[in-house]
Amino acid sequence: MLVAVTGATGHLGANVVREFLGKGFSVRAIARHVDSPALHGLELDRVSADVLDPPALRAAFAGCGAVIHLAAKISIRGDRDGTVWRTNVEGARNAVIAARSVGAGRFVHVSSIHAMRLDDAEGTADESRPLVGEGAFAYDRSKAEGERVVLGSATDGLDALVLRPTGILGPHDYRRSRAGTMLREFFRGERPLLIPGGFDWVDARDVAAAIVAAVTRGRAGQAYLISGHWVSIEQLARHCGRVSGRGRNRVILPRWMAMAALPFVETLADLRSGEPLFTRESLAAVASNTRNISSRKAADELGFTARPVTETLRDTFDWLKSGDFG
Repeated sequence: MLVAVTGATGHLGANVVREFLGKGFSVRAIARHVDSPALHGLELDRVSADVLDPPALRAAFAGCGAVIHLAAKISIRGDRDGTVWRTNVEGARNAVIAARSVGAGRFVHVSSIHAMRLDDAEGTADESRPLVGEGAFAYDRSKAEGERVVLGSATDGLDALVLRPTGILGPHDYRRSRAGTMLREFFRGERPLLIPGGFDWVDARDVAAAIVAAVTRGRAGQAYLISGHWVSIEQLARHCGRVSGRGRNRVILPRWMAMAALPFVETLADLRSGEPLFTRESLAAVASNTRNISSRKAADELGFTARPVTETLRDTFDWLKSGDFG
């Protein structure tokens, strides 16, 4: 089967195309810029297309037996120019319409844990949690609305389902995601100041395996949580230090101090034309007290399993040492 993968040059995309190839599938990698280290040396089709270009998507999906829609705009600083909403909502709508128009078969949409409300810390979070509403951050709202678009298409007959991974870590992070940049700094013994809190982290390769399984397993119209293990930022830094042999003492900023420093952190990032160390959105994400996130449904229906975070960190460090990142 030929499988189309949008967002193929991103962190998850690079792992997904490798997982499909390893399982014997043919892959059509779709991204705006396909001449990327993420795809170097791989035997696959490369198609340059933007999810905001419907004719290009139809051409890219033609002849494919399944579509994996990964392309998204991640933001922890709102949606200043509207690209987060356009990419994550209109892009998802364009992909659904294009897949339907060419009869592409199963449509697997990768959303995010951030599409769900996690403000209730009691009990276990599973797929019964409602999606976020109008008061949520821009990225969270866009992922929730993208899900509504896709699951709405399933009620109209499209063979579509949704996966919601938590925080993704792991090798093949060629474009240096925010989480990947954080790990690099931890491995080097940098970042003397840490923000309080933690998150549920899952290996990109385990998410990729769930996506491949979803092509032939799982139920149309359903959403599946893909979670790993909750680890605090402090514990993550310590694990990285043990792996690299470059541990250091770090100070955890009290939350009130981190909040007070937000204007200065963001102004400094703007002056340097870079990303801020933290934002209101990122502080809220790691401050969530929802630590029990269940992937039981994905385990039962997709065969999903999550490896230990320590294994992910070791493999990521080894990948970085190999120099295989462009």
